[in-house]
Amino acid sequence: MTDLAELFPDGDHRFHLTLRRSEPREFFAARDVSGRVLAERARWLAGEPARYAVCEAECVSPWWEFRAMLECDGVGRAAEWPDGADAEPALRGMCRLGGRIEPDFLFLTADAEGKFRLRGGVVCFPTGWALDEKIGQTLDSIHGVVPGLNPALGATIGQFLAKLKPGVAYLRDNWGLAATDELNLHPARGLPPPALPVSLDRLWLRVEHQALVALPESGGIAFGIRIALHRLDRVAATPAGPALRRALAAMPAELADYKRLRSVLGPVISLL
Repeated sequence: MTDLAELFPDGDHRFHLTLRRSEPREFFAARDVSGRVLAERARWLAGEPARYAVCEAECVSPWWEFRAMLECDGVGRAAEWPDGADAEPALRGMCRLGGRIEPDFLFLTADAEGKFRLRGGVVCFPTGWALDEKIGQTLDSIHGVVPGLNPALGATIGQFLAKLKPGVAYLRDNWGLAATDELNLHPARGLPPPALPVSLDRLWLRVEHQALVALPESGGIAFGIRIALHRLDRVAATPAGPALRRALAAMPAELADYKRLRSVLGPVISLL
């Protein structure tokens, strides 16, 4: 895992595509010895599967290839999953796997113009977005809601994905602040953003540890997301505290609005 202080740039705010190489099995393997993460994932998928799992026809081949990759890596057991070549059995298998591995997983494939589109996946722990609303969209469209991201990195991301090599997990991180230690921040739940008055022991640094894995047979890409939460008063007592303070102070106003932090930004900076 990334050292928390390394999440934050030393200077002014900028979007950057800093990637690290790893192995897919290391990212998707179990880490939560308590079993609570898997229990919660299974609960959400059992209660409202259509909200947390989607599979388009273009997702089927990447899904089976992803399943086979995890079987070879010893993460899952394919013998327990249903067979089939269409979206319905693939979706059932995705839901079953979604309750057995800790990270969320998504699948991207390129369209006729070479633009990568979101085709399906299992997302039990979204950070304020709904999977079914993003299905079929290009990455440019999905990222378009983030102020400044497409102009800074849109072309770079597309070029990187087109050249992604199989057999390696490319890791990156994204972060924000949350007013809860809940893992599932689906917008339908209506959980509030950070608000005044501010107390660091009631705020969390929410980190998305992300992995991109090319799938050689289907040409698709598997995108994994693993959520980590760090209470802000504890972060403040580490070298990551000053680094986070600098990053928040340099955050553009429009990005603070998007992250729903504008009202608390000044007080949090002061407390850090």
